[in-house]
Amino acid sequence: MKYVFSPPKQTTIPVRGSDEVFPVHRIYCVGRNYAAHAIEMGHDPDREPPFFFQKNPGNILLEGEDFPYPGKTSDVHHEIELAVALKSGGSDIPVEAALDCVFGYGVSLDMTRRDLQGQMKKLGRPWEIGKAFENSAPCSALIPAGDTGHPDHGAVWLKINDEVRQEGDLNQMIWKIPEMISYLSELFTLQAGDIILTGTPAGVGPVQRGDRLHGHVEGVGDLKITVV
Repeated sequence: MKYVFSPPKQTTIPVRGSDEVFPVHRIYCVGRNYAAHAIEMGHDPDREPPFFFQKNPGNILLEGEDFPYPGKTSDVHHEIELAVALKSGGSDIPVEAALDCVFGYGVSLDMTRRDLQGQMKKLGRPWEIGKAFENSAPCSALIPAGDTGHPDHGAVWLKINDEVRQEGDLNQMIWKIPEMISYLSELFTLQAGDIILTGTPAGVGPVQRGDRLHGHVEGVGDLKITVV
């Protein structure tokens, strides 16, 4: 096979305690999966069917790299999230079999150009310019599920310059991890390499150049980035 030009480099995420890396296929993000966050965004937190949007593999920003404040915006928000990394997939996966697809977990941020997202919402248009921009998915190294188990409770928080801004618990997720995997598999054929960002607790807000962000998910780890 002769390519017209060299294909892009495969996006990968390190695996903690290993020299192996996890190749990223797709990134699915669930919206408004914590009741308190749904309320702060002006929505009813009742358990409605989940909805998803995507980021691109190239949007991954690895731990230790700086987050460049993006252009065409003056209102970039932080959203701390548990990341779920899949080692297998399929279609119509039963809830009871969903966790068998999980390789491991990480700590991630869904960085959002909130002003641009808001403009798209008002116009009834897709959110990509608010969500799927360069470096918009910072992610820690992944920890295998064999080392963590499958977390269904535990503190989730984000500090900016050592001040707590977001705080919640994994048990507050409206849609649990097996349910998200199963529901997604009815809409897409999931594959090894897929990442699912599981939603964010209340307290989202803006970041500024020079801010030091420290995100934590109990039992999974930490993620630290600086906005430049």
